[in-house]
Amino acid sequence: MTNRSVPVDTSWTIAPAVLLSVAVYLGLYAVRWRRVRATHGARGAGGGRLALWLAGLALVIIALMSPLDRIGEQLASGHMVQHLLLADLVPIALILALTKVLLRPVTRQVHALEKRAGWLAHPAVGVVAYVGTMWFWHIPPLYDAALDNALVHVTEHLTFAASGFLYWWHLISPIRSRLRLGGMAPIAYMASTKLLVGALGVFLAFYPKLLYDPYAIDGERWGLSPVTDQNVAGLIMGLEQSLVMGVGLAYLFARMLRESEDADRRAERLEERAT
Repeated sequence: MTNRSVPVDTSWTIAPAVLLSVAVYLGLYAVRWRRVRATHGARGAGGGRLALWLAGLALVIIALMSPLDRIGEQLASGHMVQHLLLADLVPIALILALTKVLLRPVTRQVHALEKRAGWLAHPAVGVVAYVGTMWFWHIPPLYDAALDNALVHVTEHLTFAASGFLYWWHLISPIRSRLRLGGMAPIAYMASTKLLVGALGVFLAFYPKLLYDPYAIDGERWGLSPVTDQNVAGLIMGLEQSLVMGVGLAYLFARMLRESEDADRRAERLEERAT
């Protein structure tokens, strides 16, 4: 290897399917948001919820169409950022954008689907799907195939998004479920997942040899040799998992306190009515 600098393609990707999907999701949400806003006010459809939905869709475009998509084909660190956006930040933003009132037309269908899914609807499946997807697509032959074949690459992105949505749905869904995590279960749910995925990040951060052939070049991109780039990708994964776990646990703790206060207020109102 030499220190020759290899240029990085930072062009945008034109993806009509992504644009169409984003437009459809934006339209459906906007129509429902306006209706709920008109009947229930900010409590049912606040401006912050709309901002979160827009942020989630913007992150989809950043992950799949911005220069990040091209960069991910040339740098493992860029590819890692792309994966983490699809598996974590996009699902988090889109799910937090939802409220019970917004979801009221489909709540029964969601509960029915959960019932038909049986054991597949259990939160443990969300952990297995999330961790398994992360490890599966970082197996060198599969990782290389995703970079070499467009169809495999699309499949990879879809599985990251699907497993991420399933995982986060069990934690932050506004719809109460018979399988909803309670007590200390959310902490165990999140900690076990992030530690298992973080272990992959640690492995990549310290592995001394290049694992993925498509990144093998005679030189450096943005001052990073292929192996250093791979190590940086591992550090990004480990750091992101730690940050998300910390913020997520803080959010869950705050939600638990809020729900406890709401339950106390409901109990007080019932007691007042009874007397």
